[in-house]
Order: sequence, then structure tokens, then C-alpha cells
Amino acid sequence: MTVSRLSQGLADYLGHLVAERGLAANTVAAYRRDLDRYLAYLAQLGLTRPDQIESGQVDGFTGYLRGLGLAPASIARTVAAVRGLHRFWAAEGLTRLDPAAEVAPPAIGRRLPKALSLEQVDALIGAAGASAAGAGPIELRDGALVELLYGSGARISEVVALDVDEVRRLLDDPSLGLLLKGKGGKQRLALVGGFARQALDAYLVRGRPGLAASGRPVPPALFLNARGGRLSRQSAFNRVQALARRAGIAVEVSPHTLRHSYATHLIDGGADLRVVQELLGHASVATTQLYTLVTVDHLREVYRAAHPRAI
Repeated sequence: MTVSRLSQGLADYLGHLVAERGLAANTVAAYRRDLDRYLAYLAQLGLTRPDQIESGQVDGFTGYLRGLGLAPASIARTVAAVRGLHRFWAAEGLTRLDPAAEVAPPAIGRRLPKALSLEQVDALIGAAGASAAGAGPIELRDGALVELLYGSGARISEVVALDVDEVRRLLDDPSLGLLLKGKGGKQRLALVGGFARQALDAYLVRGRPGLAASGRPVPPALFLNARGGRLSRQSAFNRVQALARRAGIAVEVSPHTLRHSYATHLIDGGADLRVVQELLGHASVATTQLYTLVTVDHLREVYRAAHPRAI
């Protein structure tokens, strides 16, 4: 037996994640990176077969990751991937026991999502310059991008995957909502506010044609880059960060910050938690409950700052 037995076992597991669990390509790639590191660690120990691995060695891998200086969240994610790999190997009969069953990932503090204030959201939208006289295609695109992210609570991956026809149907009949392709290929319906619809209409009429006039075959994508191709997730991320800097927002801002802000402002406005869960596409209401903690934390800060006898 050689180390290829471990590599083959990993390849079988990754194939299982795609075929049986339907995970997205980006998610499977993240699993591969974490588990390649695990297999490299096992190779250093001279292990070449799944049935040679014991719980002490899996536990030692956690210490090895700490020694690399990885953040607790990264370590927890990697250990979770290792546990999944060993469960699969045990279920497939490659090992008699699961050596990772008793190895727990490190505890990590719960990170509450950071939301922008309404004033900061306005400043971010204003920084795009879409409403300025003579706004060009890039300004109109960026304005529509930010308005759609905040007005729908969509993930950036869902937004850059949109095609023009899908948005035209929304603009023709807003009651239809917008069908988004979420994690794992799941679809969900998002509602889109009037400001976002106006920004999208302006972009489609006066902005996108300019970006599409590159002489190349134009994709059906809603958001185009300066060369007329589909705007990538990373480019959209960079654009939002650039707008935040232009707006003078001191905190770190990403497209997901706008999703957090969307949810937090809905709950601040009295929206029911289950409704927000449905709008965000969360599988569990426990995930959505994080936003109620943000709101309570904000109320506590205001109380301490404003009440003369607050502790």
C-alpha cells in the first residue's frame, strides 16, 4: 500500500460530496484544500492507509494547526472536514472504527454580524455616483449593484449569477419577486424594493448597453465588467470595498455586510423573525436569530449612552 490509498480515499469522499450531497464546486474546493493539508500531515507521520490512523493522531492534527497560527474558526472548519472524511471512510468500510468521532473542534466565540447604519448605507449608495448628472455605465452598474444587495438581502454569488431576462421579468411585474440561485443550487424567491428596481432599470437602459459595446460576444449576465464579460464575485467584492472607502466608512465593508444590514434593519423595523428567515433563505431560524442579538446589543449601547442612571 502507498500514500495513493489515502489520496484515493479523499477523491472518493469529494466525489460523494458532489454526487450525494450536492455541494457547490466552491465548497468542495474548500474541503479539498483543508483535507490536502490533513493528508500531508499524515504523510509526515508515515501513514499510508486509512486504517492506520488513530484518534491520537487526529487530535494531534488539531495541535499542528494551532502551531501554524491559524485562526480558531479556520481550525474548527478544517477539523469538521476531517471528521466528515473519517465518517465516510468508516461507512464505506475503509476503517473498522471512526478515529475522529471523539475529536471535537475547538470552541470559537460567536461572531455577531456587523450591520451598517442607515446613514452609512445611504453614503455607500451615494458613493457609486449613479444619481449624479452624467453618470456613466460603471456608476450606474455600481449603484444598481449596491441597491440590489441591500434591497434584497441577496448573497453576492446570487447577484452576479443573475441574467438580464430574470431582472426584466421583475421590472415588468414586481409582484413576481426575483428568483435567486443560492447555496447548493437551491432556489429562493427574493423581494426587491422600489429603490433597487429604479436603479436596475436605469442601469439596463443607460448603463449596460455601454458596457456591452465591446465588440465581443456579450453574455446574458445582468452585471457586466468593463470588458463586457460577466462581473465576477471577486470584482463585485472589490467594487463594494472601493465604494466604502470613497464614502469614508471606517469599518470593513463587504457585499455580505449589506446582507447583514438588510436583515438587521428589517428586524429593527419590526419584521417577524420567520419572515426574515424566509427572505434570507436560511435553512434554520437559529441562524437568523443572530440578527436579534445585534439589535439587542445596539439597544444596550444606546441605553448606556443616553440614560443618566445606566450602569
